[in-house]
Amino acid sequence: MDDEKHEECGVIGIYSKKSQPVAPLLYRAMVALQHRGQDAAGFAVHHNGKFETRRGLGLVYDIFSEEDQRLEGAVGIGHTRYPTTGRCLISDVQPSAGATTVVSHNGHISNYWDLRKEFEKEGVKMASQVDSEIILLLLQKKIGEGLESAVKYAMERLDGAYSVAGIYDGKLFAFRDRHAIRPLVYGENRDFFCICSESCALDTNNIPYAGEVRGGEMIVVENGKAAKKQLLDGAVHNCMFEYVYFARPDSIINKKWVYQVRKRLGEELAAEHPVKADIVVPVPDTSRTAAQAFSEKIGLRLEEGLIKNRYIGRTFIMPNQGARANAVKLKLNPVRPMLEGKRVVLIDDSIVRGTTLKEIVGMVRGAGAAEVHLRITSPPIRAPCFYGVDMSTYSELIANKKSVEEIRNFLGADSLGYLSLDGLKKAIGLPLCTGCLNEDYPTEYAKKLAMEDREHSG
Repeated sequence: MDDEKHEECGVIGIYSKKSQPVAPLLYRAMVALQHRGQDAAGFAVHHNGKFETRRGLGLVYDIFSEEDQRLEGAVGIGHTRYPTTGRCLISDVQPSAGATTVVSHNGHISNYWDLRKEFEKEGVKMASQVDSEIILLLLQKKIGEGLESAVKYAMERLDGAYSVAGIYDGKLFAFRDRHAIRPLVYGENRDFFCICSESCALDTNNIPYAGEVRGGEMIVVENGKAAKKQLLDGAVHNCMFEYVYFARPDSIINKKWVYQVRKRLGEELAAEHPVKADIVVPVPDTSRTAAQAFSEKIGLRLEEGLIKNRYIGRTFIMPNQGARANAVKLKLNPVRPMLEGKRVVLIDDSIVRGTTLKEIVGMVRGAGAAEVHLRITSPPIRAPCFYGVDMSTYSELIANKKSVEEIRNFLGADSLGYLSLDGLKKAIGLPLCTGCLNEDYPTEYAKKLAMEDREHSG
């Protein structure tokens, strides 16, 4: 359920080869990436040596006017934001802008606070609490030596996950952390070159997908041409959550169709955890593709037993159990004739805290289900994420505190089956970051943070 976990952001960068305004394309791309952040959005375009920036709180449709979409500028970057902590403030809405450079960022800088303290000791007054400002400040330190030197310096100082789009001196540039944790794709046609978090933002602008920005690689677009440069090397660790939950199923990321990967997740789950039941029901919306594959593999009928209210946004953390139950009822409603008297297999993508899923199981039982069997398309989430997923402490993770049987009992299910780590790797078929599953973090600072939180959590 999307009120249990969130990803930080979506980024876009667009360059016009024929000096056409890119603001309308940025707008469409931000709408396409709205699922990656619903709290705020912003964009900047470069025109006549100056930046024009627009930003606001809320959804893309509500923030930007038709006048904003008519801004001049043949190169621009955009961003949709979800804050991992606290309220979303206008000062934290990206892009982050300097005198000569603007940047947007997706991911999370694990050593953010150390770098921030370093800049503050140098007398820098921070304007926000957003990671992209740190990235901008690092770039500005070395920009006098050229863009490549500045990007390499920033990449060497940053620990964590970062997919960055920026503008410098009329050039569009982008780079990705050496482990390629968060996605960053690109495409081009005769008129435009586009860099973005997912290929769905290319599709909405009729720009064909062309490939991925590699881990540790920088792309610079100028004079109508794109040039790549490998600046740092590192082992690839793609985020498994992109395929399990975050990305749109119609997107390509890391050269894989998300839809096809989710089908394989459902097939592997069915092979590992078959069950005698009557129907398969997806928890809307991200588990639907996997549920379809699970039902076909196991030979059961798929039913839309839960209907999602499309007009309810994210539910914030509720103060008590009654409020949480009411929030779930606002978002989901059971279809009683489909569930009554049935042995139901509920398919969901993951369990983080478990509070929402507990309410859903109760809702299905309340609609008359004879049995409720839970099947989850990822392994148990046992450790925090320090790369952009909103689950930052051991104490909030149910699988860190309870066994699978204890979780089943807490959720009120008749059975519970998680996809194994081997099944996950087989289904996705890529080198993965599995830090949240087994504490195998690809960066040193994240390992340090995990150790500190483990000690703090007791």
